[in-house]
Amino acid sequence: MPSEENQTADNVAAGALPGEGPLRIDLSKVPSSTPRKVKIFRALWSLFQIPFWPHTPQALSPLRIALLRLFGAKIASHCLIGAGVKIWVPWNLIMGEYSTIGGNTEIQNFVPVVIGRHVVVSQRNYIVTSTHDHTHPNFPLLSTAISIGSQSWVASECVLGPGAQIGEGAVIGVRSVVDKAMPPWTVCSGNPCRPITERVIRNERAN
Repeated sequence: MPSEENQTADNVAAGALPGEGPLRIDLSKVPSSTPRKVKIFRALWSLFQIPFWPHTPQALSPLRIALLRLFGAKIASHCLIGAGVKIWVPWNLIMGEYSTIGGNTEIQNFVPVVIGRHVVVSQRNYIVTSTHDHTHPNFPLLSTAISIGSQSWVASECVLGPGAQIGEGAVIGVRSVVDKAMPPWTVCSGNPCRPITERVIRNERAN
């Protein structure tokens, strides 16, 4: 039976550091399915980020929206994009009218993120459509679209993971983690996020 010292030497020879086993995850061969054309457009998009920097005025929202539309985002009228918002792939963003993305929110949208009408996505949210296959030796990227239903509210500092679906009129509480479908017109919260109570709208109109 090989000694511990010989086993360590064998592991080092196989590419591991002392105290590690043989390498079963090889990040030198992570596959990329992103076409060269998309990489070029993303590089061009990075040149237009000054209006998106943190602490720039809210009044620059129309300019942010214009730049996002220039790069293929489908954004309806009367929307608001806050300062510090980071959209990775503009052409994978769809927003309905009167919807808001709050300041310092990051959307890693390698596949579409669809935001309905009259939606509030509050500040410092993290919306990510991709994860990795941790069972594969080359750790490939896996992406699933995210949808946020009309009239819903995603409160501050939430994480919406691949495949998250926020039902129409739902409320997602502060710092919740969502990775599946949340029911419509329901207040949901937690890590993992779960339904808490019905969202009831009073029968009156704001002035």
